[in-house]
Amino acid sequence: MSYKIISKYIKKINFNIPNPKIFYLLEKEIPNYKINLDIKNKQFEKNIVEIEISLFLMSPKKDKEKIDVNIIYSAIVEITDKSLNKKNLENIILIKVPTEIYPDLRKTFIFLFEKSGFKEIKIDQNVDFEKLYNLRRVQ
Repeated sequence: MSYKIISKYIKKINFNIPNPKIFYLLEKEIPNYKINLDIKNKQFEKNIVEIEISLFLMSPKKDKEKIDVNIIYSAIVEITDKSLNKKNLENIILIKVPTEIYPDLRKTFIFLFEKSGFKEIKIDQNVDFEKLYNLRRVQ
């Protein structure tokens, strides 16, 4: 293996239901929300990279009053093979590590909703990060 996850952690959570009306309407509206994922990385030390996956809900409406959910899950990754080319590094940063840490991000997302009284939150069990990577490259 050419990398090792040293640590993973919740970097940021924003979970805001602004008022009872939004809470009440959310159960009907939640299927209309879209889930977006974003991946960022930053070199921490010579062979150590921080990889962040952001998960956030996007409201179908432009209303000011809406639920605001954003979770950033981070992994600190050591690149153990120093001879990797750019394509292999992209594969680790944008596909392999996100695939490994997404289940923990998903659990956090579901936990927040369940503890807020929503039992029927559906979010994909798995995300095909390779497909997303290839779609992004085409654009």
